[in-house]
Amino acid sequence: MLTTWGVDPGFTESSAPAPASAPAPAPDRRQRLRRAIERYGPVLALYGVLKLIGFSVFMYLLHSTGDFKAKHPRFGGGAHPWDVLASWDGWWYQQVAEHGYDPALVPVPGATGLITLEENSAAFFPLYPALMRLVSECTGLGLFGAGMLVSVVASFVAALGIYAVTARLGGTRAGLTAAGLWAVWPGSGVEWSVYSESLYVALAVWACYAVMTRRWLTAGVLTFAAGLNRPTAGALIAALTIAGLLALYRRKDGVLRPLAAMAIAPLGLFGYLGWVGHHMGDYGGYFKLQSGAWAHEFDWGRHTLDVFTSVPVGHFEYYGARRMEDLIGVAVVVMALMLIPLLIRLRPPAVLVVYTILSIALVLGTQQIFGNVSRYLLPAFPLFIPLAIAMRPLGLSMRVTLLGIAAVASGSYAGYALFELGVP
Repeated sequence: MLTTWGVDPGFTESSAPAPASAPAPAPDRRQRLRRAIERYGPVLALYGVLKLIGFSVFMYLLHSTGDFKAKHPRFGGGAHPWDVLASWDGWWYQQVAEHGYDPALVPVPGATGLITLEENSAAFFPLYPALMRLVSECTGLGLFGAGMLVSVVASFVAALGIYAVTARLGGTRAGLTAAGLWAVWPGSGVEWSVYSESLYVALAVWACYAVMTRRWLTAGVLTFAAGLNRPTAGALIAALTIAGLLALYRRKDGVLRPLAAMAIAPLGLFGYLGWVGHHMGDYGGYFKLQSGAWAHEFDWGRHTLDVFTSVPVGHFEYYGARRMEDLIGVAVVVMALMLIPLLIRLRPPAVLVVYTILSIALVLGTQQIFGNVSRYLLPAFPLFIPLAIAMRPLGLSMRVTLLGIAAVASGSYAGYALFELGVP
């Protein structure tokens, strides 16, 4: 024992504690790169291979049927099978990237029924076409190639985010499976196309991960960006806000960072809606455009109910009816509703539950072409988590086999059914 003024008489040099060892040197860049490859390489490889399988089947189906040759390049046609990937909404994104916006509410003379206004590119949010334009200017690629590059890269970023979120809840094996599910999910055909879904999911999943790891400012900035990409970012904004309020209530992360995140998050969405409304001379102009030009409006689920009471009895007389896509859509919605309680049972962070439920509610509560519902539900990535965890006991070869079979089939149900049979 130490005496009051000095050292205990029984103290000897041999009994003294060993000097503290020098701190281990920080890993160099090669070590960090090696660790990153070991951790994330399998995720990128699995997603890339599965996606390539489905994409190849999709291209083969387009080439073998040749249906695209008889269609206008704007509506699922083109000179080559891959041109289909930039049709429908992809055509509009290219118009925005090349010409910008001219927001207006222009009535269709003598129009009756659902469509009363001229279609307008202001319905398409600006982040994705802005990145298309930037990549095109920097690389020399055309807008089609630039859009594909943005989507493909974003899809891999989303796969990494889905892995990270799922692995945090169910381990690395479940995380790897969830990334594979992202490649074969219904609607996944738009992940490698001139569409904004991959970019949106990449932003949304990493925003949720940032909330889960209490990086509030990062979450706020990512949610801000998501709000510049798709209007359904309202679900992400609400999820971050509720998570922020819970953090304030529990007093874990201070006050300023959660408040700053909640303040930043909605600026992208509300800023674009306000800009469009200002140029239209009507601050509700965006919603009037969606309703009058695109027949998209929140109807509290009346259209979805109409579909669910019509399809089971073989009636296809509602707005935008398409047999094959609507049958797939009904199956996807039923699957999503079944997965929600399984997700909640896992007791995940509130941000994931709120984001998932609100994302699904926004889709099902909106009048739209129902055949697109598999694409609209693609951002509900937390639904992958209970499936991935349920598949965890399976060996790697079995999981890869099941995902591979789904990848082959996805060329039809996630690609061809949307782009050629329907209106994605």
